[in-house]
Amino acid sequence: MDLSTLANLINAFAVTAALIFAGVQISYYRQRRRREAMLELVRSFQSPAFTSALRRVLSLPDGADAQKIREVLGPDGEDAVYLVSLNWESLGILLFRREVTLDLVDDFFSGPILLSWQKLKVHSEECRRTLNRETFNEWFHWLAERMMERERLSPPVPAYIAHRTWREPRRRLATDESTRSD
Repeated sequence: MDLSTLANLINAFAVTAALIFAGVQISYYRQRRRREAMLELVRSFQSPAFTSALRRVLSLPDGADAQKIREVLGPDGEDAVYLVSLNWESLGILLFRREVTLDLVDDFFSGPILLSWQKLKVHSEECRRTLNRETFNEWFHWLAERMMERERLSPPVPAYIAHRTWREPRRRLATDESTRSD
């Protein structure tokens, strides 16, 4: 094998290694970006305003219309309804565009989404008619249907039951076992 052929082989190997390294780095970056986006999303749903609005919405009877919302929640009750609805709308769009995973949405929000939809479905339909706009709460509606489908296929099991056998992975000791003196 002459020097030119050897140099070409080394060059091809270096380029291949660089492409593999770049692919691994891009994959790592995407995973990290997705994890950070998901954590930021979860944090955004833990704001005091959203928590208060969700609590108020969940206090409504199932199938509440605008009149019932005003009766139960008072004059600013519709603000709470809109805040919750818009948050679920946003989450529906993010899920549809695959910015978050269905597993994550299910783990964090399936209960509140489904309960909110039970409370606000009639209100959403009423707003669609009043506003003559079928797209009102469309992604909230879509998201609730995805959660309902998921629960029909696999009924929800509480984490304390589903993961009761979970154990923390064994930790390595701070000092290496082989260097320890007894």
